Amino acid sequence: MPDRPIGAVPEDAPVFVISIAAQLAGMHPQTLRQYDRAGLVTPGRTPGGGRRYSPRDVALLREVQRLSQEEGVNLAGIKRIIELESQVDSLQMRITELLTELSQTHAAVAAAASAVHASYRRDLVPMSQQTLAVWRPQRRR
Repeated sequence: MPDRPIGAVPEDAPVFVISIAAQLAGMHPQTLRQYDRAGLVTPGRTPGGGRRYSPRDVALLREVQRLSQEEGVNLAGIKRIIELESQVDSLQMRITELLTELSQTHAAVAAAASAVHASYRRDLVPMSQQTLAVWRPQRRR
């Protein structure tokens, strides 16, 4: 677990009620409800059904507001942008996983090749594929 200052809230912990999240995002609570219904920001829920927003949700709310007000993007466009950014994040994580797996595979291949080379009998000498050596014993006269 990463070190955090005492009292720091994890980025994805659903801790803010809608009124506090709205205040932190600089919006009206009704706007948060609208964004939830539109599927732009999906907060956590309490057992009773109340919305609980995480710091990540609040940051996303601010980004939705910025795209809407400063960039003039409609809600459908914002939803698509969020989906595509999420997809890019997932793909980047998958690339990292695959690069790690590839590195481990290269290490395993190198170790296996070393083991094969170490197992050669001393009277056998590995030669390149293009070289052909023919041994003919001398005839006794």
